[in-house]
Amino acid sequence: MSIQTVSIDFPNDIVLALNESENDLKKRIKVTLAIQLYKLQKLTIGKAAQLSGMSRFEFEKELSKNKISISNLNEEDVLSDIEKLK
Repeated sequence: MSIQTVSIDFPNDIVLALNESENDLKKRIKVTLAIQLYKLQKLTIGKAAQLSGMSRFEFEKELSKNKISISNLNEEDVLSDIEKLK
């Protein structure tokens, strides 16, 4: 798998105010971005987990902790599936 590097500039005072290591900040940014892209349906749950650096199970737990559904099905989808199974 090839890797693409994206660089983000932060003012020094903001980095100091966050009071966390560079690695912790990178991890938090990746998890936050993965969650947001999943919520916007830009990434599947598997791809979002990959971006976050977590296993799918860990990422699902993170979604749950943030009160985000792990399913994109709506009521209409579920009812349609029920009808197909009859």
